[in-house]
Amino acid sequence: MSDFFQSFINNFLNFFNWEVLSTTLSDPVSWGIIGTLVILEGLLSADNALVLAVMVKHLPKEQQKKALFYGLLGAYIFRFIAIGVGTFLVQITWIKVLGGAYLLWIAISNLFFKKKEEEGEVQNKGLSFWRTVLAVEVMDIAFSVDSVLAAFGVSDQVWVLFLGGIIGVLMMRGVAQVFLKLIDKIPELEKAAFILIIIIGLKMIAGAFGVHISHVLFFSTLIVIFGGTIVLSLLRKKDKQESAN
Repeated sequence: MSDFFQSFINNFLNFFNWEVLSTTLSDPVSWGIIGTLVILEGLLSADNALVLAVMVKHLPKEQQKKALFYGLLGAYIFRFIAIGVGTFLVQITWIKVLGGAYLLWIAISNLFFKKKEEEGEVQNKGLSFWRTVLAVEVMDIAFSVDSVLAAFGVSDQVWVLFLGGIIGVLMMRGVAQVFLKLIDKIPELEKAAFILIIIIGLKMIAGAFGVHISHVLFFSTLIVIFGGTIVLSLLRKKDKQESAN
């Protein structure tokens, strides 16, 4: 039992290990994975930023910024804990299999069974400042769960996961409109993101049984999926315009 807790603590200590951080920052593969996580976060969570904006809309302008900041801080604390715990637990075979299966369920349910949500479904309930902060914290954590789990399927390096997560959340908050406009112009990108999650889920399950997919193959697949999606979308639009003329 003492060995278990020692291993658990050592996993968290990687967050404060300069050698681990410098190795991460100097490795091009790590930055490729971080970029992948940022793109996934942006595509899958852009609309979440708008949900949070609606939740704080009833507060005065200055308090809106504070409530969103506290919610962001809570999301980072949650990611710190979840990544520290998760990178330790995900080494266990059956947890890897369950995690991969959950990712497959998320992706398949969104691709084939998700019902269209009505706009304006999230209503302003006029909560007090601290109750609003609590609601934003809970929503931030709920939004983070799927992203963090998907990240475990890509890497097991704490700083890679944490940097990908914090940059992704900042991107979600800062340029949510950009991602929403991109998805509006190329709606197929959202489906492409879920297809990538299916691949990540299969990668996680395969890893549980000792089958490891190389970074080259993973990044090549990523480029083919998103590049192919953009090209096909542009060709479809061109065909529609030609048919209309």
